[in-house]
Amino acid sequence: MSQENNPLVALSEAMAEAVAKASAATVMVSARRRMPASGVVFAADSVVTADHVVEFEDGIKVLVEDGTEITAQVVGRDPASDLAVLRLSRPAGAIAEPAPQDARIGQLVLALGRPSPDGIEASLGVVSAVGGPVRTRRGGLLERYLRTDTIPYPGFSGGPLVDAAGRVLGLNTSGFTPGAALTIPVSLTWQFAHTLAQHGHVQRGYLGVRSQAVELSTEAQQALNRQQALGLLLVGVERNSPASAGGLMVGDILVGLSGQPVADPDDLVSRLAGSLVGNPTPVEILRGGQRQVLTVTIGERK
Repeated sequence: MSQENNPLVALSEAMAEAVAKASAATVMVSARRRMPASGVVFAADSVVTADHVVEFEDGIKVLVEDGTEITAQVVGRDPASDLAVLRLSRPAGAIAEPAPQDARIGQLVLALGRPSPDGIEASLGVVSAVGGPVRTRRGGLLERYLRTDTIPYPGFSGGPLVDAAGRVLGLNTSGFTPGAALTIPVSLTWQFAHTLAQHGHVQRGYLGVRSQAVELSTEAQQALNRQQALGLLLVGVERNSPASAGGLMVGDILVGLSGQPVADPDDLVSRLAGSLVGNPTPVEILRGGQRQVLTVTIGERK
């Protein structure tokens, strides 16, 4: 078989091209006392990286592909999602291209990092799991995550996971689970990064209820006109809270928020996204066995 027709050679060349493309927007971030970490240029003068690798906010240096060192400052950080955004003193050059579709299990991927001035590093693997929501050790709830069998070499936190075309599928971090790395999908990464760049923090919704998951009877599901095995029984409603102002009561079973089913406490947390904060939002409940929809203006969790 000639080299021109060898599929392994073609695959190898494609992987090398993917690394070359993505490496242009993968930077080294020096913001901690130990070894540097990595980051991704998502806008002309902005880098998103892992929050846990930003140990100090003064004197941050970012090394771009051509070896130039650029000063940077923190403009926003969110420990719950382990994301931080740095504003560069001048444009970095290349901007990362997000993948147009979500990653799929079994997809061939590359984890990239720039942990030293020596250049880009890469690790090949496949997407082994897509999951979420998952609670993090930093007090957050990650709506979705990717797990791969790429090797998370030291300094890879904050670097991109890319597809075979060099497009970003997510941001890699070891800040969630000790001894393991997860990938924050690019849709969430870009959403949070732009929010941090604009507002400096990520808004998270607040209802002011205590709840527990309960099974829904056949009659309750018939009242909803859909199959839904679980809902949230409200066992407490805080005084002067958004829930109280919106008419929610102890004994109500919360089954939906903003048109999406809610089956457990993690569902509720993930549904209370920043886009709902401050906005009147339909809350679907069962009260006395009957379906009702109340309008609640979602507050912001401080």
